[in-house]
Amino acid sequence: MSIGEMLAATVPMARTLNLQFLETTPERAVVALPDQNEYHNHVGGPHAGAMFTLGESASGAIVLAAFGDQLARAVPLAVSAEIAYKKLAMGPLTATATLGRPAAEVVAELDEGRRPEFPVSIAIRREDGAVTGEMSVVWTLRPNG
Repeated sequence: MSIGEMLAATVPMARTLNLQFLETTPERAVVALPDQNEYHNHVGGPHAGAMFTLGESASGAIVLAAFGDQLARAVPLAVSAEIAYKKLAMGPLTATATLGRPAAEVVAELDEGRRPEFPVSIAIRREDGAVTGEMSVVWTLRPNG
């Protein structure tokens, strides 16, 4: 099962919004939000909550891609998130997530018995490439037990 399939199967909100996981690697995750009238806001574009969910889902996809091999000993958890809405979002959107720290550095902290935190940056774009939102999610790997 791919990371996108796993997230769609285990995260009801990802299914609800019909998110499409286009790319999930340890270096980058790209997730699409189709244009759907039932998730529009008062100006006819994607609702801010749908955009937030899109960005957070992209961040979760890259976390699983980068640290999936650590799941037997740690649980990934979002610690905090910020989003800035930059331009009017209309039509389908994509969110591209990138890790803000090298994965090896994060795993080294986990190996030392610490609970590492690391940022994930997300750019949300319209079809024309314009950035409509920028988001940052801080994640942690909480050791099991």
